[in-house]
Amino acid sequence: MKLLPLVLLLGLAVSVAAADRPQPSPEPAGSETNLLDQMDGQGAVELPAEPGALRRVGGPIALVLLFFGVVLLNKLLVPFRASRESLSLHHYPSGVKRGLALAICLYAVAFLVGATEIPYQIHVYGSSREYFRQLSLGKMIAFTHAHLFGFTTEFLVIGVPFSMQFNHLSPYQWIFPIGLAACLVDVVSWWGIRYVGQSFVVVSIVCGILFSVCYLYMLVGLLRVLLFPQVVWRSDRDWRERKARREASREP
Repeated sequence: MKLLPLVLLLGLAVSVAAADRPQPSPEPAGSETNLLDQMDGQGAVELPAEPGALRRVGGPIALVLLFFGVVLLNKLLVPFRASRESLSLHHYPSGVKRGLALAICLYAVAFLVGATEIPYQIHVYGSSREYFRQLSLGKMIAFTHAHLFGFTTEFLVIGVPFSMQFNHLSPYQWIFPIGLAACLVDVVSWWGIRYVGQSFVVVSIVCGILFSVCYLYMLVGLLRVLLFPQVVWRSDRDWRERKARREASREP
């Protein structure tokens, strides 16, 4: 009984404190709470503005001009001439031909494995731009560095013997540099996809197809010379002599 006044005083104090607390005003029917309206300026994230039309349209055009500029520069600095230095792989030692053929096949496997990554990454991230945007700047630099070295090495190993094997054909002397120029523009277009937009995807696709065709054409041409010397094409320097010898061997 002595504690009853103390309990009553404590209950009265709690009720007074609850009455002094401000009550939220009732929301009108049908209204919803907007969390963005309740967020202060420090908690908001400001998204970068979309690139303008000049960058979205002018950027891919600049890359196309870069490609033709590199090709034209090659033509002006290194004009075509009938070279006296040739490389006839038919007469090389068997070990050289076997090792070179195996190296070319391994490069072809690496090329195909790298090509399968493209649809996989697009499937995972939804688009090529989302894939590149999730890469940090450091990873993007490392990605560019690795691909430039890889593309250059692939074309160097195949392009040099191919160009020397068919040094008498002017169109064949363009396949090596055109493929490398397409690789360069393709790698640069990845930065446009990441920082500008999807308009650079067209440039990347066209350059990817172009350097793939150049690479595979040189690859098939070299493997034909190394592994199937009995197959004679008109592109061979000595195709008339080899064809005549083959026909003469068939005569009774």
